[in-house]
Amino acid sequence: MARPLRFRYAPDRWSVSRVRSAILEPLDSNLGAEMREPWFQSPPSYDARRFEMDNGDIALFCWTSGDEGPTGTDGGPGGYWLGNTETPSSLWRTEKYGLDEVPYPVRRWAERELLAQLHMESPWLEPYPHLSWFFLPVFLSKDGRETTREFFQDHAAGFPDASADEALTYYESVLHTGALDPYQSEMSGKLGTSSYLDLTRMAAAMGEFNAAKLLLDAGYEITPEIEVTTGHSIDYRADPPDSEGGQAVLVEVTRPLPPGKRAADSPLTAVRETAKTKTDGQLDAHAGGIVLFVDCSSFPDDEWRVIASEQPDVRHRPAVVFRVRPNGSIEGYKKGQLPLSLDDAVSFL
Repeated sequence: MARPLRFRYAPDRWSVSRVRSAILEPLDSNLGAEMREPWFQSPPSYDARRFEMDNGDIALFCWTSGDEGPTGTDGGPGGYWLGNTETPSSLWRTEKYGLDEVPYPVRRWAERELLAQLHMESPWLEPYPHLSWFFLPVFLSKDGRETTREFFQDHAAGFPDASADEALTYYESVLHTGALDPYQSEMSGKLGTSSYLDLTRMAAAMGEFNAAKLLLDAGYEITPEIEVTTGHSIDYRADPPDSEGGQAVLVEVTRPLPPGKRAADSPLTAVRETAKTKTDGQLDAHAGGIVLFVDCSSFPDDEWRVIASEQPDVRHRPAVVFRVRPNGSIEGYKKGQLPLSLDDAVSFL
């Protein structure tokens, strides 16, 4: 399974003739390819070309006689390659860099090219510019470009009884806050880049975005993927606003599946078993100090009503069991004494 889009950096001198012989010719030989002028103006002091393959793959390459280089390098003459196709052998031994590790003009040019490509292929994403940009590394990845888009368009990003437009509008509002922008690469990559549509894993990934929405609505500043001494990574650290002071709180998220999509025989069992998996491993190893968020947004109305009525225990305290709807409303219940103030975000039962 290929990873989300990343740049390759070739620290060497390039020219149009070398790009033609070292990049275009092998691509054309293997896949059928055309080298074209880019759709958008190349970064200042760079030359750039766009490669379009017969199978629908695309790639970009830009080069300069000298620049600042990617993060951690000295810079100098070099070229940047980015695409969802095979890598020409001339670039095999080059280092890979995330979108946020290359000079900003290079990144911004490539993003403009790729966003235009994405919206040409999937015009239904164009009304959602922040979501399009945030998930660009997977929407145009080599293996996951079809499945990730299918997840949003045909499966409403994991929401039951909702349209694609409702789900897209909701996640556009979550991402438009900009709170997760610095973590685009790692957070978008959670959707995966597999050619197999794994609805369970994808819905679980979106549970972390639902948790982000809850914490942001409550006024917290969030940082994802917090490494702790047990060797695990906890999903979020929630810091209260500067004006309020207080302690940061660690939050771990899990998302149970409704009974129709797992072996559990009732929504209550589904919630308990999923939470037990999390508490018997990661949370027990940490020995306390973490709030468990159980995101029940995959449950349809009737099954959520059973959970809301019974309010089953989840074998960990403190915990918040909640369900998000695409209109932004969040309903839930809590177990134990929460070190978070969530009344502004959750309608507690």
